[in-house]
Amino acid sequence: MNVHPTALIDRQAKVPASCRIGPYCVVGAGVELGERCRLISHVAIEGPTTIGSDNSFFPFAAIGMAPQDVTYKGEPTRLEIGSHNEIREYVTINRGTLKGGGVTRVGSHILIMAYTHIGHDCVIGDHAMLVNGATIAGHVTVEEWAVVGALCPVHQFVRIGAHSYVGGGTTITQDVLPFSMTSAARDTHAYGLNKIGLERRGFSKERIAKIHHAYKVLLASKLNTSQALEKLKSEPNPGDDVAMLIRFIETAERGIIK
Repeated sequence: MNVHPTALIDRQAKVPASCRIGPYCVVGAGVELGERCRLISHVAIEGPTTIGSDNSFFPFAAIGMAPQDVTYKGEPTRLEIGSHNEIREYVTINRGTLKGGGVTRVGSHILIMAYTHIGHDCVIGDHAMLVNGATIAGHVTVEEWAVVGALCPVHQFVRIGAHSYVGGGTTITQDVLPFSMTSAARDTHAYGLNKIGLERRGFSKERIAKIHHAYKVLLASKLNTSQALEKLKSEPNPGDDVAMLIRFIETAERGIIK
């Protein structure tokens, strides 16, 4: 095992020999690292925390710390992180709370940029990107391939839909629609389709056209949200993407940003 002599690893931690633990890192009891993880320096990880393979943690990241919740009384809660993630400087990720299910979950292939905070009981989907200073409150779901821009505060219990893009400095207090672009520069409205992002991810022209039509019905027609959903559900062969968009809206508990 490549461990710097200044690093501290608890005897109850599980650290494979393929991991690299740099100067002044602290790995606590109940931490389980996967193969080939790299802690560059000054990284602190507390347990219970389970981490997959090939993750990189940059200096001063604080991972698996107790939730910042006044009702938390030291109960045994968890953090689970997938594989192939890059977790940059000063990132903080908290464990869950009993009232929130007890687990914070971070998926795989995620870029979490410097100074990002992920609160207790959050779920971060695969291939998401959290840009510098994104502040994710407790109980938030960020679905797969979503991008949360720099300095974006996200209210608790909000969902950020799959393949959406939230512009920098946008305050999010309601659910962000899948496939949308949402920005404070547009008075925090969903102002269009994240077409470029969808093209980069291999969406066909036909898939994009169906999603674009659904957005025209939702955002550009004179129908209210309920009427727009009924119209979309009545149309033949809407496709899986539009069906997912409809489900997302119908299950929103805090409303949606339009």
